[in-house]
Amino acid sequence: MKVDMEALRVLDTIMQEGSFAKAAAKLHKAQSAVSYQIRKLEQQLNIDIFDRSQYRATLTPRGQALWAEAQRMLQLAKRIESLAERYTEGWEPRLELVIDGALPMVPIMGALKSLADRDIPTRIQVKVEALGGVQMRFEKDNADIMLAKDYVPHPSLTAVPLTPVSLVLVAASHHPLAGENNIELDQLHDHVELTINDTSEHASSRSDSMQFGGDRVFYMHSFSAKKTAIEMGLGFGWMPVFQVRKELAEGSLIELDYRAGSRVSFTPMLVYRNEPPLGKAGGIIAELVGKAFQQFEG
Repeated sequence: MKVDMEALRVLDTIMQEGSFAKAAAKLHKAQSAVSYQIRKLEQQLNIDIFDRSQYRATLTPRGQALWAEAQRMLQLAKRIESLAERYTEGWEPRLELVIDGALPMVPIMGALKSLADRDIPTRIQVKVEALGGVQMRFEKDNADIMLAKDYVPHPSLTAVPLTPVSLVLVAASHHPLAGENNIELDQLHDHVELTINDTSEHASSRSDSMQFGGDRVFYMHSFSAKKTAIEMGLGFGWMPVFQVRKELAEGSLIELDYRAGSRVSFTPMLVYRNEPPLGKAGGIIAELVGKAFQQFEG
C-alpha cells in the first residue's frame, strides 16, 4: 500500500485550519477536491478518518491516531527536502576529523562550535588518536581531515602548516630529577619515562621519535593520563606547554635541566585529500581551525 503524502498534507491542513472549506482556501483547491482526497485516503487505508454523522465532521479515534502519525511523516518529509536542498548547495552529509591528542583542543573545538552554531546539515565526527594512529585512522576510515603531529606526505594530500606547538620536559617537584642540574641521558635512564601509546595497529616500541631509549617506559593512553602520572611522581616526560603552563608557574611541575635541551616544538599539519575536494563544511573547518591556531599560544 502506498501512502499518499499529498492526502496527508490535505488532512493536516484541514485540522490546522479547522474545516474543509478553510483548508480548500488555504490550498487553493475546490472544496470538492479536498473532500475527494480524504475519501480516497480512507478507501486506501480502509478506515473512517472523519465522523460525518454530525453537522461538522470530526476525527474518529483512528483518524486522530492517523493524523498524529501524518504530522510526524510530514515533518520528516520536510526535513528530507531541506537536507536535499542544503546538499545541493555544497554541504556534505558527513565530515570526519582525526586529531592527534598532542594538539590543543580549544582552538579546534572553538572552530567546530562556530560551525555547529550555523545549524548546518553536515554530521561531524571527531576521533582522537596518537602518533601513527592519526594517519592510520584517516586512511582506514576515509576521513576528510586530519590534524597531525607527524604524517607521511603524499602527492594526493594537501598539508597546511598550523602554528607550532611547544613541548617541555617535566617532572613533579618532588621527583628526584627535579633538583638535578645539567642532567645527562644516562640519568634519565635511571627513572621511569612516561610517553604516549601509539594508537596505530603496527606501532613499534619506539614509534615516538622523542623517546629517550631507556628500559623503563610507561605508555599512557592520553596526555591527560600522562600529566596525572607525572604529577604523582611516577616518572618524567614531554608535555605540551599549553597543558602545564599553570603547574610550571605554580611550581608543582618542574622543567628539567636536561643538557640536550628541555624544550622542542613541532608544526602540526592540517591535511586533506586533493580529490574529492573538501565540501562546504570541510572548507569552513579548515579555514576556522587555521585562524584559531593563529590566535592560540602554543
